[in-house]
Amino acid sequence: MPCRIRFSTVAFLLLILLLLHPASHAQSARSFRPPAVPLVTSDPYFSIWSFADDLTGDTTRHWTGAAQGLQSMVRVDGKTFRVMGSDPGTVPAMPQTGVEVLPTRTIYNFEGAGVRVTLTFMTPLLPHNLELISRPATYIDWEVRATDGNHHDVAIYFDNTATLVVNTPDEAVVWSRESTPAGDALRMGTQAQPILGKSGDNVRINWGYLYVSPDKSGHEVIANAGDTRNAFIQGKPLPAQDAAGMPVAASDAPVMAVAFKSHRVTGQPLRHTLILAYDDIYSIEYFHQRLRAWWRRNGVTAASMIGAAWREHARLQAECRRFDDELMADLTSQGGAKYARIAALAYRQSFAAQKLVASKDGTPYLLPKENFSNGCIGTVDVIYPAAPILLLLNPELERASLAPVLDYAASGRWHFPFAPHDLGTYPLANGQVYGGKETSEKNQMPVEESGNFLILMAALAKIDGSPAFAQKYWPQLTQWAQYLKQAGLDPENQLCTDDFAGHLAHNANLSAKAIEALGCYAVLCDLTGHKNEAIAYHQTAKEFASQWVRMADDDNHFKLAFDKPGTWSQDYNLVWDRLLGLNLFPAEVARKDIAFYKTRLNRFGLPLDNRKDYTKLDWEFWTATLANSSADFEALVAPIYDWVNETPSRVPLTDWYSTSTGKKQGFQARSVVGGLYIKMLAASDVWKKWSTSPPAK
Repeated sequence: MPCRIRFSTVAFLLLILLLLHPASHAQSARSFRPPAVPLVTSDPYFSIWSFADDLTGDTTRHWTGAAQGLQSMVRVDGKTFRVMGSDPGTVPAMPQTGVEVLPTRTIYNFEGAGVRVTLTFMTPLLPHNLELISRPATYIDWEVRATDGNHHDVAIYFDNTATLVVNTPDEAVVWSRESTPAGDALRMGTQAQPILGKSGDNVRINWGYLYVSPDKSGHEVIANAGDTRNAFIQGKPLPAQDAAGMPVAASDAPVMAVAFKSHRVTGQPLRHTLILAYDDIYSIEYFHQRLRAWWRRNGVTAASMIGAAWREHARLQAECRRFDDELMADLTSQGGAKYARIAALAYRQSFAAQKLVASKDGTPYLLPKENFSNGCIGTVDVIYPAAPILLLLNPELERASLAPVLDYAASGRWHFPFAPHDLGTYPLANGQVYGGKETSEKNQMPVEESGNFLILMAALAKIDGSPAFAQKYWPQLTQWAQYLKQAGLDPENQLCTDDFAGHLAHNANLSAKAIEALGCYAVLCDLTGHKNEAIAYHQTAKEFASQWVRMADDDNHFKLAFDKPGTWSQDYNLVWDRLLGLNLFPAEVARKDIAFYKTRLNRFGLPLDNRKDYTKLDWEFWTATLANSSADFEALVAPIYDWVNETPSRVPLTDWYSTSTGKKQGFQARSVVGGLYIKMLAASDVWKKWSTSPPAK
């Protein structure tokens, strides 16, 4: 009896504890659930994701949502299981036990039939190596281990559908083989090959060629999906010869298939690898001149690129592990574990929404695409929020991001006194298409884009320790600074980067950007020897900041617009005052903002302003970086973490969503999520460490 009484008492106390702390218990038990998981992430066309909880729960998809099927099966002791893709539906899925998203790798684990299968997707986007940033190749690695102490006969299968090489499934495809230094690779593309023939947003590539290159134990073939999959399920060899009868529509289900030889798994794991690569031949049209991808600039072929990828496989595996470990450690140290997980998810998305090419004179150009926004290329107010990840990890990439638009502004085609908005519609960068284009000031973003350039040029000069890049474009920067001096303090009715909210006059946050930009221009003047201008512009920026505080003040917060009491907005542009050491605004401004924002949090984050419940993911992190304490930063990030785990919108990270419902409002898979790395710029030693050298080996 006494023992039973003691047990009941303990159980009762444990129950009380769980009832008192249900949220924390649930949080600790719940694994990280990305809304979509990155698999193949090279550029806006070669970007494949899983939109489901389990890798077997749906077909894999292009970031636009169009099906681009990758399938994998594992046969264990004669029984077949799916580990990737929803086809064939008659084959049971091996239970997935976990998924981990790291900056350069996604790692899935499955267990069943006495084995554990680890499936890893690695795109080695190591930022200090432009060849790797540009190389359109992803490694898919399988590892199978016995978990029950028994021996198991194991075989592995992979295929991809022809939808990876078409815009729409009715397009006809052809195939062949390519000899590479690592052996034969399968090759597939459209029959028509309309190189750079289509621009726009919800489109996929239909030119160039996809390659599948397995390790030496793989038997590869191009055949009908039913034939290859059924052969593997039945334990039979894949067809010996590639299918004839080209061309066929992608919808007729030709696949590039690989079956790896069956092995007996004992104490040692079974490992196999293949490389999935895409050669787009020409990547971008820049003012009617076709440009190659950076990796292709010196005549490198797809075969030699694949050969290099195989030679470097083991080394890159080790480097990616070191890079991921070190970056995750610093992300956690600076912003906490939740911040680190979200930032890791954003890493490959940000790079995959951009394309690195070589200009006609060999300069690197990094060109972003406005995914599910309007399809623009080289948009300045997309470059601006995406900049922190580039400024942190390799400033050369930030220069490559700014240079194509600056070269356009300096070319004589752009004749306005303010900066341009974009370069065209991806992949055709032939001149601005937004608003008034090149002919009218209507619906331009004059304060927005001019301020963006000046701020980013000062950030580059700070981390470079040199104003050399700014000096190259000094006439343009001076003109834009003069414009902001006249029009920036109290902006007229115009759009800002949050153009979905519509035109707004007297925009306080836009004014803050102009003031920070004038302070940045003063810094650039000082660095370039324009001492009198530096003093004058710094004084102007300080005076404007003082006026801003008076004009925007609204008791316990600051206004959305100077003429609208009772309103508020995220003053995310103020973050540069701290990051660049401008110190134009009193420290009390950021403190008051953060205290107020903490009272306005909804279930899934902080609204952009008082008008709607929607927010911008990138700006939330910029705003949180205004906080002086880790506790305040983490308080603002916590509901964002909940949103990532619970949003019903199963797409690559959107940066525009409802803070009440968690649903996507628009945009997805954009490069602006690189803005989440702004917290890392707040620690000057961390910024310096990452921007000047790759992680220690």
